[in-house]
Amino acid sequence: MFPLSVIDYVKVGICILLLGGSWYLGYRFEHLRFAQFQDEVKQQAAVQEAKVASINKQHEIVTKGIQDEYEAKLAAVRNYYKSTSVWNNPSSSKVSGLSPTSQLADAIASYNGLALRCSETTLQLVELQKWINEQVGIK
Repeated sequence: MFPLSVIDYVKVGICILLLGGSWYLGYRFEHLRFAQFQDEVKQQAAVQEAKVASINKQHEIVTKGIQDEYEAKLAAVRNYYKSTSVWNNPSSSKVSGLSPTSQLADAIASYNGLALRCSETTLQLVELQKWINEQVGIK
């Protein structure tokens, strides 16, 4: 009825048990190594997240400081050109539209406007360079 003897079936059963046990031990060993690797990665990720949060905070502080300084300097530049503007000169309001003096007043006003825009652009560039240099130093 059975083509093999009972001893042969026992041997095959033992081989199957040994192979299954070997497979389980190998799986368990690799699973433990993988779990250990995952724990290490979580620890490294937590350290990296803390570092990134610190760097972001430093970036925000630098950006806010530069922005506040820029706005204060920009207000000072605008106040300077507003105080030296031809529109604030009481004698300029008496100039008629047809005299050569009105052309001079227009030229002065144009110059003041151009100087203001140039000053604002230069200030913006200087503050941008300062911001970049301070951002590069953050690590």
